[in-house]
Amino acid sequence: MNPQATAAPAARPVAADVLTFGETMLSLQTEGPVSTGALARTTLAGAESNVAIGLARLGHRVSWAGRLGADEPARLILRTLRGEGVDVRHATTDPEAPTGSMLRERLVADVARVHYWRTGSAASRQRPEHLTEALRAGARILHVTGITCAIGPGPRAAVTAAVEHAREHGWTVVLDVNHRARLWSRDQAAQALRPLRDRIDVVIASADELPLIAGDDATAAEDDAAAEDARVAELLAAGVREVVVKRGGDGADLHGSDGRRLRRPAHPVPVVDTVGAGDAFCAGYLSGLLDGLAPAERLRRACTTGAFAVATAGDWEGLPHRDELTVMDAPPGSAIR
Repeated sequence: MNPQATAAPAARPVAADVLTFGETMLSLQTEGPVSTGALARTTLAGAESNVAIGLARLGHRVSWAGRLGADEPARLILRTLRGEGVDVRHATTDPEAPTGSMLRERLVADVARVHYWRTGSAASRQRPEHLTEALRAGARILHVTGITCAIGPGPRAAVTAAVEHAREHGWTVVLDVNHRARLWSRDQAAQALRPLRDRIDVVIASADELPLIAGDDATAAEDDAAAEDARVAELLAAGVREVVVKRGGDGADLHGSDGRRLRRPAHPVPVVDTVGAGDAFCAGYLSGLLDGLAPAERLRRACTTGAFAVATAGDWEGLPHRDELTVMDAPPGSAIR
């Protein structure tokens, strides 16, 4: 070997298509009330990791940079995400706090009750500096949710820092409002989320979440069409390029800064489990953005991935791979051979 030779520079990591982060928890799921001794299935749950898995199954490069404890639930989470093709190189570990956990018990029919143990969790202690390497690696899209802002001041600051970095570097910034009443009030959510909106490119929200980010009354859970239109117009005037309104079984609307307005009906499927449907919708919409689809086709893909989630059990297990997107077009009862 030539002693004068210099080592080749390390290869620069390929930027992700999407960077996301937030709390992913150990999830225990039962098919009956816990008080009756129902058996539990062990898996993981988290809005951002649900989206990450959905995007990875659709063939996109996605990085999840959440924070976990140094414990067995963290091993399960990392193993599962790696197995699904999600890049977890930038996930960080807190040796002094546990990975959060939740319990979802099915009470009757399709009605479930969720219990959380996330106070003081590793994710609730995430701070902006824990995202340094993930942000440096780069991405085309930053995906953030209101849930991360709700779990503590550190995560809230991390969201703000990430949004500012993404904006400065020309990434597309997507906010899923994703309000959780068990985590914070509507007024608290509004106070945290509204200051971000002039740095957001795409807002995704259900109709009852729009007041959290626009309008005069954050406590209004239901409104007439005129009030909703005014809130959408306010967001577009603030610089948001697209506002996507999820309507559950009624589909979704897309409002663009160029004045376009589209509506897509939901794909009719048997309802098995609605948990995770919004995350599946987000994954489909982001996939459409990455693929450069026209607005109507983006909305169609989002409704399709949402339908997969609704028609299958679990938070993320039923999400489609790219070659399965057309399955919903098959007649009911078909056998694909």
